[in-house]
Amino acid sequence: MKPRLILLPDSNLLRFRYLLPGFLVLLLWTGSAKAQVPLPIEHRAAPQTNVTVDGSEAMFTTMCALHAAGFEEEVSSAGWHPLRARLRDVLRQQQGPAVDAIRNFYRLHALPDAAATLSRYIWFGLVSGPAPDFKLTLRHDELPPDVIAIEGYGELLAAYYREQNIGDLWRQVQPVYQKEIEQLHEGVTQVVFVSSGYLREMTVPSQGHSFRIVVEPMVGRITNVRNYGEHYAIVLSGATEFPVDVVRHAFLHYLLDPLPLRYPRVVAAKYPLMATAGKAPRLPAELKEDPGSWFTECLVRAVELKLKRMSPGEREAAMDLDDASGYVLVRPIFKALAKFEKSEPAMSLFFPEMVRSIDAAAEAKRIEALQFLPAEAAAAEQNPVQQEVTRGTRAVAAAVPSTVPNDPEAIAALTEGERRIAEKNARAAEAAFQKVLAKYPEQPRAWYGLGLVAMMEQDGRRAEQVFTRLVKGEHAASGDPRVLAWAHVYLGRLHEINSQADAAKEEYEAALAVADGPPDAQGAARRGLAAIAAEQARQPHP
Repeated sequence: MKPRLILLPDSNLLRFRYLLPGFLVLLLWTGSAKAQVPLPIEHRAAPQTNVTVDGSEAMFTTMCALHAAGFEEEVSSAGWHPLRARLRDVLRQQQGPAVDAIRNFYRLHALPDAAATLSRYIWFGLVSGPAPDFKLTLRHDELPPDVIAIEGYGELLAAYYREQNIGDLWRQVQPVYQKEIEQLHEGVTQVVFVSSGYLREMTVPSQGHSFRIVVEPMVGRITNVRNYGEHYAIVLSGATEFPVDVVRHAFLHYLLDPLPLRYPRVVAAKYPLMATAGKAPRLPAELKEDPGSWFTECLVRAVELKLKRMSPGEREAAMDLDDASGYVLVRPIFKALAKFEKSEPAMSLFFPEMVRSIDAAAEAKRIEALQFLPAEAAAAEQNPVQQEVTRGTRAVAAAVPSTVPNDPEAIAALTEGERRIAEKNARAAEAAFQKVLAKYPEQPRAWYGLGLVAMMEQDGRRAEQVFTRLVKGEHAASGDPRVLAWAHVYLGRLHEINSQADAAKEEYEAALAVADGPPDAQGAARRGLAAIAAEQARQPHP
């Protein structure tokens, strides 16, 4: 059996028990028979878990093929993990038809940016099934764009695996992986125990919801964090300089991301606060477009301030920086957590009460007085998480869709309207979009902008009319995948608010079915479907 660390483990291996305040956590360490047991071993069946630390033969094979194809062949191996430095020379000398096919594929799909190229293959390694076939574990409409970009790679990798006997090589390097996993044990355990303990949440199995740390020395020293649907993954080269802030941040998202989706109407009551927060230049565009993710990010940051060892002055400075960056709910959530700490329910149950306790009127007044940092200051003042994490690409293709007229004046007005949307200036945004529609009455981007204006003004009826126009009939935005996909997403959210789960599900599924739909819209649709499924699972069966 290859080395593996499992938190909340299988029942047939050693089980360790640790008691945190108000919370019982089970740990299973399968990688070392020499581990010390704090309490006697019990022989009851232990619960399984979706939180794992492990190596991956699929990821290892993917990285071997990438290096055999010439990835970073001109880069010095100084500072690399010893295994990567040693294997690169071996892999570059491999010969055979399957190797030739891999090298040709790599040349055809390599990007100018080495990090972007690596990102594609890391994504493939995460969503690939086991050797020797490496069949993808997700449906085509669920695949990240990076994997779709290298479609057909799995068949070549399977041939390479067999031709070069990578299975034997994988078994030979197991001691290296076992050592790295053992050294990660303390750091990962601390993050999981403390985070879960503070939130009083058990990391019990949930279909499709998993948190996985993949140890792969062949990827280099950069920490890679990925989130696909309900799956969260971190790829680490090893235990050297364990990125505790990165792992904790990702694990808190794993625990907390479902909550705004579970209680959409409770959270939606606080979205008007984003009318001002959305003007912050440093707030990422994807958060401005997805208030639920913005709320969760604020919640995660507030919990981090509770878990980190910081002086009161350092904590206050951190909240000031969050305010200036657009994460304006960190401060009130941090305050509300004091009441949670004195309560008994888990965060998943206490969450609605915590959200309702935020004084929206007082916060709106406070936020209006804030001064946001300029966007150019962001790079110099990134927090440790942002400095270390390489996330999957969320950017949408920069090309202007064919539905936008070749009219500088119209393009300028659309740009102005979208800028005003980002600033949460509904009146100015509507004026810009109406200017476009006066000349081009069917322009989908302008209609989409009016739908966003209606959402900002909490005019659900008008928003539904606009977005419905964009997805049905002769006026459907079939030539603009971004508009079409997001229109379906917003219709789904409107149906959710109106407790129309079946209609919401249809819209989210329609968003996923849009050809060339943007990743951010697909992610929002998947989160919506997950929230509906979770809510239906909690309903009593007749």
